[in-house]
Amino acid sequence: MNLSGLIHFFLFPGILFAVPAGWFYMWGERKAVARMQRRIGLPLLQPFYDFVKLLGKRTPSRHGIEADLLRLWPALSVLSMLGAIAMLPVFHDGKGFSGDAVLLVAFLEMPSICFILAGFTSGSIYGEIGAIREAILSVANNLVFLLSIVTIAVTENTFRLSDLSGGTWNPGHWIGVFGILLCIPAKLRLNPFSTSSAEQEIYSGPLTEYAGAALAMWELAHGLEWVALTGFVTTLVVPAGGPWWFHAIAFFVVSFIQVMLLSTVAAATARFTLQRAIRFYWQWAAILAVLVICSTIYMRVR
Repeated sequence: MNLSGLIHFFLFPGILFAVPAGWFYMWGERKAVARMQRRIGLPLLQPFYDFVKLLGKRTPSRHGIEADLLRLWPALSVLSMLGAIAMLPVFHDGKGFSGDAVLLVAFLEMPSICFILAGFTSGSIYGEIGAIREAILSVANNLVFLLSIVTIAVTENTFRLSDLSGGTWNPGHWIGVFGILLCIPAKLRLNPFSTSSAEQEIYSGPLTEYAGAALAMWELAHGLEWVALTGFVTTLVVPAGGPWWFHAIAFFVVSFIQVMLLSTVAAATARFTLQRAIRFYWQWAAILAVLVICSTIYMRVR
């Protein structure tokens, strides 16, 4: 078990896979947007070049606890995403522990929490506005996100990730997956849910005061968020069984299809106002999620 955990964390789907995949997914995101706007777009290695370039830039001098906290938040985001990716049951090998889906959700929420804290730590009015928007939107979409995961867990009668993974014919499972997909754009701050980092209004929101290596870590965390969130959905839909190489290829291909789909939707939509984004999740998606989970529980107790 210890050896398996090390392989999952360092090899696949861990660091050696997740970091290059994150850069590749960010390239896919920006390339899809460029093609939708009839532009050529960036070269394949541009996200990696941007990361290296930011690492070499000097960071504005700050002192005291504020400087330490500004470096801490992106580092925590990267580490939490690596932990979440390592937990994904890519190979359906039955390992894990009871309730590990709860820990996965905690890891997936850490970047949003750190993003909010970074905005308030920055001392910038734009950072604080972005942090407030992110906090409000996070509360709105997390209701749907958690209800979707609970729906899948109730359907399978477990919170063990290895038991939740693999596509089934149960409608509750697939509706839960659809609910998770609805929440991914908000968690990745994509259009139409990019209110917390709206460049035309508040520059880069919580990241306005970031530069250099700390900003590079935020970019890396964003790429890892792509891998973790799309990978989570992939493990829920790819059928169990088959050779290990099939699951490895399917994990990458299905995840990248989600990247292209969500990026295309982001390029084709305008940014929602904060009120409209909240109304979308609480007035429509949350009602659907509540009805689905109630019907699922009803079917189980009959």
